[in-house]
Amino acid sequence: MQIKPRQNLLEVWQAIARHSFDSGAWEWGEWGGRSSVADAERLLCLLYPATEIEPFRLDDPDTTQLDVERALRNAGDSSEIPMNLVEILGDFMDRHRGEESPTFAGGYYFAPEDPELELSEEQEQVGVVDSYSMSITLCLATLGFLKVYRGKTQRASTLARIDELREATSARLTAAMVSLLRSFTVNVVDIGSDQGQALARLLGRGRLSDRQILQRFQERFKSLRALISESVTLGLDTDVADQLRNENRLFECGWAWSLVKGAPEVEVEAQTAQDIGKQPQGVAKAVPYLYFTVVALDGIPDLSSERTLVLGLLTAEQQRLADALRLRWEITQQYWSGIARFDAATWPLEEIPWRTTLQQLESEYFSLSVASILVHDLVRRRATDDDLTRTVAVMERLAERGRITSRTAREDPAIGLHNPGVTLPLLGSEEIGPAMKWTMADFSAQLLKRTIQLCALSRNIGSQDRLLSLAESILDHLWARRISEGDGVGLWDNVHAVYPESPVRTGPLSWSITERVTECMVAAHGLYNQDPIRSPEMTSLAQAALSEAAHLFGKEQLEQPAPAPKSPQGEEIKGIEADLRRARQLLDKQPGTAHALALGVLARLYALARARGADALGV
Repeated sequence: MQIKPRQNLLEVWQAIARHSFDSGAWEWGEWGGRSSVADAERLLCLLYPATEIEPFRLDDPDTTQLDVERALRNAGDSSEIPMNLVEILGDFMDRHRGEESPTFAGGYYFAPEDPELELSEEQEQVGVVDSYSMSITLCLATLGFLKVYRGKTQRASTLARIDELREATSARLTAAMVSLLRSFTVNVVDIGSDQGQALARLLGRGRLSDRQILQRFQERFKSLRALISESVTLGLDTDVADQLRNENRLFECGWAWSLVKGAPEVEVEAQTAQDIGKQPQGVAKAVPYLYFTVVALDGIPDLSSERTLVLGLLTAEQQRLADALRLRWEITQQYWSGIARFDAATWPLEEIPWRTTLQQLESEYFSLSVASILVHDLVRRRATDDDLTRTVAVMERLAERGRITSRTAREDPAIGLHNPGVTLPLLGSEEIGPAMKWTMADFSAQLLKRTIQLCALSRNIGSQDRLLSLAESILDHLWARRISEGDGVGLWDNVHAVYPESPVRTGPLSWSITERVTECMVAAHGLYNQDPIRSPEMTSLAQAALSEAAHLFGKEQLEQPAPAPKSPQGEEIKGIEADLRRARQLLDKQPGTAHALALGVLARLYALARARGADALGV
């Protein structure tokens, strides 16, 4: 199916309104409040498009567009919707705040590794990087929404609720930023250790000795190693800097699944410390996870977005924390981009599937995670055509291996990517109860998101065509997985509809996949808002056609008497002149359109000449 972000988003909004609103009242349902991640994802399905896409704005009742209001009619009319959102967001902030500070519980997204055991309430309440990152995006969207809506309402009770919600949201934002800082980790290992050998096999692929790998690693990451040891201090164990100075050791960096055990508290000003309460102790082992690293990298850019800066959403203290997170964002991107492209001849990323170093887990999902970080880096530094072309090929292979663009075989193991998904043991969780795991079943939605991001980055017509075709195929696959009956009609995820051999899903609908599809549509909206790729060949053709059209138009005006202003011939001459002027204006940005306009002018000039007879045509 063709990517139609506006129509698709309206369908998703209509389905959410049908599922979550009852006569204007929000219904969390049985599972609401049991996971801060799921609740944040559900709210972002509404708030993210409303704050990122101008026609979807909900903060000004006077500008709410008719089709948007119609899609959300279960939530009320244009004046009721923003008031309802204030109440819903306030309820979310209350639900996910403890006695002293905001909470970021994984809730039912956590599961015991041993299905015979049950997790304790303490384990379900452990914070998780997904919630920290989602909270950054949700809180910034909420603060921006409140800033605009506050100037559009006069009701005293609503204004008081807005001010109260703004304080709670700002406190949650700060707590999420502090938690992300304390979840960042650098794992330094000897090349002779099991993890060091796993990393050496990944980088050398059996073609390089340990000595050669270590030498190349030192050369590639020397400046990055120095930057981490000298500049990364907030929330990171000070022993890490000493270990990093030993250049004969390898390292990995990124985000653990939760607060790292032993991570020092982040020093904040007194008022901020009072707002966020006591900083909890960490439980996660100090090792980076690819999945949680990607999740963190997705949320951090919102802190420095144009909208955040223009609306002035951050306090001075939050800006300091944002700068520290931005530094980790850049370091992590550079590191994993360097790992993914460690050997120029054959990238480690091109050896699918990727194998993690500590737990030795192997999956196409991990290849997608590394590719996702590489996409972040390519966007940041504007990729070369070679980097982009090779990354496009990786995406196409992942879609094929994930049985999105290829047929499934009998008892195909690739179906497990989608249902039940790829599981991650959460190291450190066993110290507070039964060992926990985290399951990722959003392979298709993540692949679509990265494909659209790459498509927006590409300025090569061939690569962009391949990416658009791939994105349409993935969207076709995902759209077929919408729930067709019962609770959550029009939302996700009915994997069984695409893979009949897969197990039938139980439990709540997947807000994770629904939210990621929403993100994809927002990204697609941004893609289509860009100028089309400028083709040098088309520019040359347009220039030639414009030159000929301008010359013949001048000749037409030279040879014929000036027509009466209101006559048909006079109107035609004015139309030709307007098209020529517009074609010149579009030449740089839309040469194809300029060419079409120039051809239209030539056709109209030919028709005028023909009306005067064959002599005027030079025959």
